[in-house]
Parts: sequence; structure tokens; C-alpha cells
Amino acid sequence: MPKIGNIILPEFPLLLAPMEDVSDPPFRRLCKLHGADLMYSEFISSEGLIRDAMKSMKKLDIFDYERPVGIQIFGGDEEAMSESARIVETVQPDLVDINFGCPVKKVVTKGAGAGVLKDVDLMIRLTKAVIRGTSLPVTVKTRLGWDDASINIDEVAERLQDIGVQALSIHARTRAQMYKGHSDWSHIARVKNNQRITMPIFGNGDIDSPEKALAYKNEYGIDGIMIGRAAIGNPWIFNEIKHFMKTGEHLAQPTMNDRIEAAKNHLIWSMEWKGEHLGIIEMRRHYTNYFKGIHSFKEYKQRLVTTDDANGLMQIFDEISQVYADYQFS
Repeated sequence: MPKIGNIILPEFPLLLAPMEDVSDPPFRRLCKLHGADLMYSEFISSEGLIRDAMKSMKKLDIFDYERPVGIQIFGGDEEAMSESARIVETVQPDLVDINFGCPVKKVVTKGAGAGVLKDVDLMIRLTKAVIRGTSLPVTVKTRLGWDDASINIDEVAERLQDIGVQALSIHARTRAQMYKGHSDWSHIARVKNNQRITMPIFGNGDIDSPEKALAYKNEYGIDGIMIGRAAIGNPWIFNEIKHFMKTGEHLAQPTMNDRIEAAKNHLIWSMEWKGEHLGIIEMRRHYTNYFKGIHSFKEYKQRLVTTDDANGLMQIFDEISQVYADYQFS
């Protein structure tokens, strides 16, 4: 069973990827409810934490029912990374994760996220700074390299392990690919098969079905799988994968009532955590995902994203429940 510090994970853990503007406590709670084994906060700017920026501090909120849970930080300055690790430790997550994978331009141009893939020495210095700043286990999430001509994940994995990193999650794309094209897990398998590597290696990228999860587990020999975009609007994916791996059979698809219940809970927990007004507004981006591909749903979707009071939204959910009571998913 994979171990990260004192955290003992199930035999083949399923991890929820840290996703900006998605992996907040309400969403994590839903994924935990439906089988996620290890989850992470949205990524948090080390500079923002040190400045005591409200948005960054709010992302430090974690709850006991989420455990084990990690807080993910990013940045390009050693002192800031070390200091932010100390701040993170005060809220007592189970681990600190460093983001060396975010491909977004505004992160990369600051020499953070995937930008660090161009300078492995800097990556090592930043990681050492975080390890110095905390007694918690430190893990890393990264990509294969900057582009196809500079895939350096083999060197990165060895050097990170050598300085004390306790697990590595690898998104099987380069920074140049962003989120396009196919992920290439053969590079992850090579890292996993390296005799020197003893820390858990988790694979990430394009896992969107139980079949694919099982195939990748068997083909690439990783210690666990991290799921990101496929869990948006579909928190059931974790239990679906577990059930399929155990039995070779599919769980029944979520019914319309399952979807309504998930969307309702997500909304209620968002309002509890963010306040009613912000909770309602920030939930709007999720409705499309919960009710994807449902015939003649446009009018309800429009109402869900324009209604700005909780009671009104609950009435719409009740209406959807009645109108679509016998809806069959194909």
C-alpha cells in the first residue's frame, strides 16, 4: 500500500487533482462522499499567503471529514515558499504539495508552476525550501517537461526523491501541450520502473472512465491515479472506478435524482462556506456539468444560472425532479 509519511493509502488510491476554481471544500466534500481517497486544495500562491491575501488565506480552509487532505502551494521564490510552508502547517493538513505543473501563462512567467521545468536546479532549491519550512510530508505535482524536446521527468523524479519528496504525481503532458493532445503515460511508467525510485508515483491525464483507469493501472504499473477534469460534474467517477476494478462490472449510472442531489448539496455547501450570494454565483459554472447531455434542458439551465436566491433555486430543482422523474439516460 502506498505511504506518504504516516499516511497509509488504500492499495490503489484515487486522488482528486487540485484544480483552480474547482477543488474548493464543497467540491472536495462531494468527491470524498463518492470515493476519493486523497484530495488537495486549489493551488495557493506563496506570495499571496505571505501578504495575507484574503483569497489565498480562504483556500487554506480544510475540514476533518476530508482527511487525508493536502494543501498545494506554488511560487518561484525560495524564501516565500519556505515561509508559506510554515503558514500552511498552522492549519494542519496531512501534507504539503508543490505545484510544478500549472501551464498557465501568468504562473509560468513568474518562474512558478510548469515554468520551473526549464530550470531543474531551481525546482530543487524551491523544494528544499518547502521541506525546510515544514515537518509535514512534502509531495510534488509536475509534468513531463517543458516540451517534447526537453522531457526531463526522469531526472526530476530522482532528484526530488533524493532531497526528501515523499510522492510524485505526474501529469503525462508537457507544458507546451497545455491540456491539448494526448497524454503519454509511457514516460510515467519509465519513472515507476526506475530501480532507484521508491516513492509512490501517481499518474494523471485523460482518465475519464473505469475502463481506462483499469487499463492504465495494468499497463503502466503506477501506484494510483489522480483524476481532475473528469470529476467535474461527475463526483461518482471515483466509486465507479473502484467498483469496476473490483468486480469488472459497471455501477448503475447516476439517475436524475442523484444529479439533482449532488448539485443541491454542492450549492448548499458553497453557500455555507462562501456566503449565500457568492455561493450562488460561483456555483453557476457547475450546473452545465451536472446536467450535461440532457434533452430539452436549456430552459432550466438558463433559470439555474440567472436565479439569485436560494429558495428560488430549490424550487427549480424540485421542478426538474418532477418533470424528469422518468428520464432515462442512454
